[in-house]
Amino acid sequence: MRIATLIISLLLICGNSAHSQVIGQYFPPMNPQAQWDTLSAEKLGWCTENLPALYEQLEKSNTKGYILLYKGRIVLEKYFGDFAKDSAWYWASAGKTLTSFLIGKAQEEKKLSIEDPTSKYLGNGWTAIPKEQEDNIKIKHQLTMTTGISDDVSDLDCTNDTCLQYKTDPGLRWSYHNAPYTLLEEVITKSTGQTLNAYTQSTIKNRIGMSGLWVKAGPYNNVYVSTPRAMARFGHLMLNDGIWNGDTIMKDREYFRAMITRSQVLNPSYGYLWWLNGQSGYMLPGFQFFFNGNLAKEAPEDVISGLGKNGQIVSFSKQHELVMVRMGQAPDSLGFVPNFFMADIWKLTMDVACRATSVEDHGEMSSSIAVHDNMVRFTNPEPGERIMVFDMTGKKVHEQIDHAPIDISHYSTGVYALVISSKKGNITEQIIKRQ
Repeated sequence: MRIATLIISLLLICGNSAHSQVIGQYFPPMNPQAQWDTLSAEKLGWCTENLPALYEQLEKSNTKGYILLYKGRIVLEKYFGDFAKDSAWYWASAGKTLTSFLIGKAQEEKKLSIEDPTSKYLGNGWTAIPKEQEDNIKIKHQLTMTTGISDDVSDLDCTNDTCLQYKTDPGLRWSYHNAPYTLLEEVITKSTGQTLNAYTQSTIKNRIGMSGLWVKAGPYNNVYVSTPRAMARFGHLMLNDGIWNGDTIMKDREYFRAMITRSQVLNPSYGYLWWLNGQSGYMLPGFQFFFNGNLAKEAPEDVISGLGKNGQIVSFSKQHELVMVRMGQAPDSLGFVPNFFMADIWKLTMDVACRATSVEDHGEMSSSIAVHDNMVRFTNPEPGERIMVFDMTGKKVHEQIDHAPIDISHYSTGVYALVISSKKGNITEQIIKRQ
């Protein structure tokens, strides 16, 4: 009896230790208005002295709402200005991840196959491409941004057939083109016989207690609008492999795995409308350049993200069992897919969540350039290198054959590709001109 009492006492003592706590996965109640369990960062033993730096950066970068879940419980939740936990905001292109999930559900229900030609659902002539070439475009190509439809048009959102011109055969070119993606919504409605909102309601929202609505934005786009907590629910569903509190929302395990792994060789950091960290390199919207290294260098390597214009982010890391959500206005004047901003926020987040799990130190990645005070300097120069700078349109704005620093102070705000060419091949680095 004394031994049993001693064991129970030891277990209670250990259970009160922040570092020895065993915390199981948690799923919030189905009613979005019900209480959502929280965990204290202090009790978890996290580095709370770094919280002010995180919140300061979030506020400076026009954030409206930020949430961090650990194993499903809210550890950090912060709102700015008059935005509150029940306020709604748009997901922008982070909502593409919802569409990807819906396509997987439609395939699971045998309403479609991603190997089907898109014309099976949209009919012949949905593009201005000859029929024999149009029939080669599959749903899978729309999911992976490899339709071959030309992005050399004035309006990348335009879904009219006249806006959808031939550039190359499907699967040969990666291009972040919004219009072919948008037409996936029509594929869903035609294949399921339900509206986009109705199908989202029955397949996801009702199953995980998620709020929100697809709303029309402009003549072509639908965007998803919800609270940050609704976005966090979806992130937690993804963290748990499409299973919600024992309910397998997506039974097509092959599709689920494919959705969040490299979908093609052209852009290793892109799945089925999801962005992947920890790959060999990446491409970005507006560029036909391959950038070496991680999509988000300061984020955990296993982070998978939905990313939208003006810094809409839903990210999860299975290694750390974290879900991170950020909603708000543009962090600066850059409005493209915010991989650099996501990296900054993840770094500050992990400075706080310093003991979420044991973190392996991978060391600093070597880089051939350093940017400071609008000057690009070369840290590992080699003889015979040719250096070129291109803007987002592919126009060359600078070229030199030495390693003199490059002054970018007069460049327009935006992203540039710096290409270092030598006999060994090409290295492409990303330069961000913020102001």
